[in-house]
Amino acid sequence: MTATQPKGGPLARQAAMLCRDVRFRLYLDRRRRHKFGLSEQDLPDGTHNEQDAREWLCAACSIESRAELDHDRQAADTFRSIGQRFGRWKLQQGGRP
Repeated sequence: MTATQPKGGPLARQAAMLCRDVRFRLYLDRRRRHKFGLSEQDLPDGTHNEQDAREWLCAACSIESRAELDHDRQAADTFRSIGQRFGRWKLQQGGRP
């Protein structure tokens, strides 16, 4: 890590765990299908992998590294909003928040 790269903290760790979560990646699959009107045949469950989730999260939060979440208030707010939407989706699916 260079001196110009921020060091990750609690939010960066949460983001890494989220990207490893199979349910979050399923959420991304279903979210994308809904957003673009795709069928499950076009975009099957299990399409998003951990790297895809990381890239999506960074793009959604307008950051290049998850470590920035601990240093950029707007990115952190966006990340928290994503987490809340994912939590609501899990509840709708009958899962724990």
